Amino acid sequence: MNDDYQNQHQLNIELSEEVAQGTYSNLAIITHSPSEFVVDFVRVMPGIPKANVKSRIILTPEHAKRLMMALQENILKFESLYGPINIQGGHDNLVPMTFGGPTGQA
Repeated sequence: MNDDYQNQHQLNIELSEEVAQGTYSNLAIITHSPSEFVVDFVRVMPGIPKANVKSRIILTPEHAKRLMMALQENILKFESLYGPINIQGGHDNLVPMTFGGPTGQA
């Protein structure tokens, strides 16, 4: 590819200082409709029965699948460097939550 083509198809992504600090989440609640996936990132604190959504990301089905594939690829790379990621309690330890409609958890 020549430099002109690359320059025309480059995306300049900016990251503000506030967004760069990130938001901690230890629970993701995923719901979907025929046209979108909604991922709510929640911070659950021990001993506190209430938790607030800290961030909500809405994706098209195609972008949700691309995110899943990118996460799979990066988890494989991570585990090849640092060893397997262990999930304490396995899949039986997921917090049961339903908000109507199809729901998955991560």
